[in-house]
Amino acid sequence: MKRIKRILALIGAVFLAALYIITLLCAVFDNRNSMALFQASVLCTVIIPVLIWAYTLIYRLAKGGDDKSEEDAGHSDRPRDV
Repeated sequence: MKRIKRILALIGAVFLAALYIITLLCAVFDNRNSMALFQASVLCTVIIPVLIWAYTLIYRLAKGGDDKSEEDAGHSDRPRDV
C-alpha cells in the first residue's frame, strides 16, 4: 500500500509541476487563447490540491481511523514504557 501511495504522490507532483509550467508558458506567450488558458491553469493549480486533500480527508474519516496500515500497526515512533 505504501508503494502505491508513493507512486500516486509522484504522479500528482509531476502533474502539479506540469500545471505550473503551463501557467508560466501561458503567461509569457501572447496568443488569442492564452488568457483563458492562463486562468484555467491557475484555477486548476489551486483547486486540484484542495480536492485531493478533501478526498483523502473524507477517505480517512470513512475508513474510521488514522492512516496507518496493518503492517505498521505494531510499530510506533515512541518508545514503550516497560
